[in-house]
Amino acid sequence: MPSAQVRGVEIVYQIIGDHGPWFALSTGGRRSHNEFVSLAKKIATGGFRVLLHDRRNTGASEVVISGQEGEEIIWADDLAQLLKQLGATPAFIGGASSGARLSILVKQRHPEMVKALVLMRVTGGDTAATRLPYKYYQMFIDAAKAGGMNGVCATPDYQERIKARPQNESILMNMKAEQFIAVLENWLTIFTSGPTYPVMGVEEATLKSINVPVLIIPGNDRTHASSNAIEAAKLIPHAQLFQLPITDQDVDIIPFSDWEPLETTISERVIQFLKGLN
Repeated sequence: MPSAQVRGVEIVYQIIGDHGPWFALSTGGRRSHNEFVSLAKKIATGGFRVLLHDRRNTGASEVVISGQEGEEIIWADDLAQLLKQLGATPAFIGGASSGARLSILVKQRHPEMVKALVLMRVTGGDTAATRLPYKYYQMFIDAAKAGGMNGVCATPDYQERIKARPQNESILMNMKAEQFIAVLENWLTIFTSGPTYPVMGVEEATLKSINVPVLIIPGNDRTHASSNAIEAAKLIPHAQLFQLPITDQDVDIIPFSDWEPLETTISERVIQFLKGLN
């Protein structure tokens, strides 16, 4: 798997498709880019080069627990730099859940690089505001306080990152637990400081200021309720809403893998949307 040094961090990436406009697609949560390989292959058949990558601190990329800005802002700047290094700008930018927030941040911070946005499984509402701060930050703060960096490395999430890139274990073990806790507490404060609806962490003014075409595909669980996306589509001036043949379920989270039967429908609509802009 190719990798690049991006702002001093090793970032693993994959390009699917060998010709056509660039489309950077980011997964949700803190999951590896591998989750989107199947979808990316389908989109690439429409004549696109789909860039997937593991954000720092996810997948097989390097773990770097540092930075005064929020983690998702750091990711946005990393993706912008990776696109520049690959000669892939301007590009279509898209993602699901945290990948959708990342896409909005790239547009906000690097507007010249973004031709259009594809936002899937928009995150917002009370369930997201309750679940995600703990899942992304507090549980690891608690692990560090209880067991130091050994405790952090023993968590399933960090075990995955160590397995994918064994060097990550020494990086983590060479950190002081106090430093790890301080960074994550700062990221947690930033993560919980913004709005929770319709898009968690994104001000309504930011949504209203998006001046490129946007395709929005709602989710269907309590973390990615369809109402989040429907309301966001009302606020974004150039948004097109595409609702899949699904209904909202009364569960906290539906894994993206459960959407596998919908990938053909999603890819066909994404291709139609992007081709209509070229």
